[in-house]
Amino acid sequence: MASSPAGPFVPAPGLRGPHRQTLWAALVRRPPPVALRMERLELPDGDFLDLAWTPDNDGPLVLVLHGLEGGLRSPYARGILAALHRAGARAVLMHFRGCSGEPNRRPQRYHFGDTTDLAFVLEVLRRRHPARPLGAVGFSLGGNVLLKWLGRQAQAAGIDAAAAVSVPYSLHHAAERLNRGFSRIYQAHLLRRLKQAVASRRTLLEPLVDVEAVLASRSFREFDDRLTAPLYGFRDADDYYTRASARPRLRDITAPTLLVHAEDDPFVYPHTVPAADELSAAVTLELTRHGGHVGFVSNRRGAARYWHELRILAHFDVHLGGMRLPPAQL
Repeated sequence: MASSPAGPFVPAPGLRGPHRQTLWAALVRRPPPVALRMERLELPDGDFLDLAWTPDNDGPLVLVLHGLEGGLRSPYARGILAALHRAGARAVLMHFRGCSGEPNRRPQRYHFGDTTDLAFVLEVLRRRHPARPLGAVGFSLGGNVLLKWLGRQAQAAGIDAAAAVSVPYSLHHAAERLNRGFSRIYQAHLLRRLKQAVASRRTLLEPLVDVEAVLASRSFREFDDRLTAPLYGFRDADDYYTRASARPRLRDITAPTLLVHAEDDPFVYPHTVPAADELSAAVTLELTRHGGHVGFVSNRRGAARYWHELRILAHFDVHLGGMRLPPAQL
């Protein structure tokens, strides 16, 4: 593990535990405002994606991928958009299908291993800005999708540098971990959001899956067996987890890629973190003892700071250039 230019992560006083880190960042954080412009992209299959753009800057262009059922309402998404904008980059958040506040048109939405929409957006960005350095950062599910793409495409990925935060790496492990102990609270919350999306699109889904069985799911494994697998052509949840997990693809990544992960992430087990021999030479794992899931809440002069954002800015400054790092970074 390389030494971090952002300095070591030290949890804010009173926020040392994994759940305190996770819940503070998700429920208490109020990111700084940033002006955003929305854009709708029409997709070849008749569906659409919604993008959220920060104001233009002279620095690199950075694509942001949110986590499961996330989007602009997610504090971590708004936080990284604001941080990138302040640092001189142009950032754009890609909403996965159905996550921008309006249901998508087709039965399928997105899943942990689906890189089709990412590929389409990257093509659009490269066509519009062929000479501009292009980075990408993904959180949780978005990080898994990003790493799958980087490993599968290798040098053809079309991304100059990348970062991924709190990736589950092994969906088998994540499904098991989220069905145990206090972590079941996170599972229940996310399942509730997923089921709401299913109920709102019942007419589209009823010819394809047993909607009542899906809505009765009590775990991610049941949900994925009943909806994700049949809807996306997997044999069952195990087949989906095996084929969609990013961990086997890490050794094939060629773009400079930063992985930020906490040993106490309540979404996965500590042994889920990939070992050094699973990483390509282009991948740097920044592993902290504390931080929770997309937490990394530190403290500077009495104010909450989000360490992973500083670490990502430093990574992009090295590999993309044109960044204005905040004083706390130096």
